[in-house]
Amino acid sequence: MPPVDPTDEGTHPPEPEQLWNESWYFDFTTEDGSLGGYIRLGLYPALGVSWFWADLVGEDRPLVTVVDHDAPLPRRNELELRTEGLWTSLTCEEPLVHWTVGLEAFGVALDDPAEAYGSCRGERTALGFDLEWETVGGTYGYPGVSRYEVPCRVSGEVLVGRETIAFDGWGERDHSWGTRDWWVYPWTWTAGRLDDGTMWHASRPLIEGVRYEPGFVQPPGGQPVEVDRFTGAEERGREGLPTRDSLVVGPLDLAVEPRHFAPVRLDAPDGRVGRLARALSRAETPDGRSGWCWMEWNQPPAG
Repeated sequence: MPPVDPTDEGTHPPEPEQLWNESWYFDFTTEDGSLGGYIRLGLYPALGVSWFWADLVGEDRPLVTVVDHDAPLPRRNELELRTEGLWTSLTCEEPLVHWTVGLEAFGVALDDPAEAYGSCRGERTALGFDLEWETVGGTYGYPGVSRYEVPCRVSGEVLVGRETIAFDGWGERDHSWGTRDWWVYPWTWTAGRLDDGTMWHASRPLIEGVRYEPGFVQPPGGQPVEVDRFTGAEERGREGLPTRDSLVVGPLDLAVEPRHFAPVRLDAPDGRVGRLARALSRAETPDGRSGWCWMEWNQPPAG
């Protein structure tokens, strides 16, 4: 498992490819799965834009989503965006140990998450995060590519509409840089935690003739242990949103039920349209353990 260089927490010199991007993901969920969300900031220097997503989901509440694919690029070496109706700042307080994320934005509340693939019309809703991600255990560097994942404890405040919610839970963050064509290869991604403290992550791009299944399982109180197997078998419902999945992540067998969706429509510069199905999901093992995870299924356009 490649070590992660603390200096890689910052930005990297861009390459000329149109779809070269550098991205930071931060996800979170409460212990009981009643509230969760994520932020993603992706920089596309060749396109001259940033992609920004922020989502909040939970029990008995609508999806609140913020999506801006035309945000400006931040100033060099800073991860701060300011546009009409959106301010966000991602700050590395201590490399590989501690990050903070601030958000003040207006999104839309959707009773049907599948509306995110269409008109995305809903009630205008304020969304704010003042959250901290602190590393739990260790970091996981992907073999052969410029990417790493970090299991975390997450705490702070979430503001939605007129609510202010004290947050304490778990999550993961990741950082990657390179060329990524969302509209060619499907993939499955997962990161979660069981009630005994076991944490896991895995990703599986579906490229014909290529077996690449990076991931880890981190035992309670331990460090990430790399796994060499990750499989999935999702079943899809309406609008292609998965209804269940069966995962094998190294020694873990996980029966996954997506509970709260936060999907994103992906429009390519050349007109292709893809879908990213993301969901806060319930996971159970055959031996009776259970927990929550964020799942991601990238669904490129057919053909």
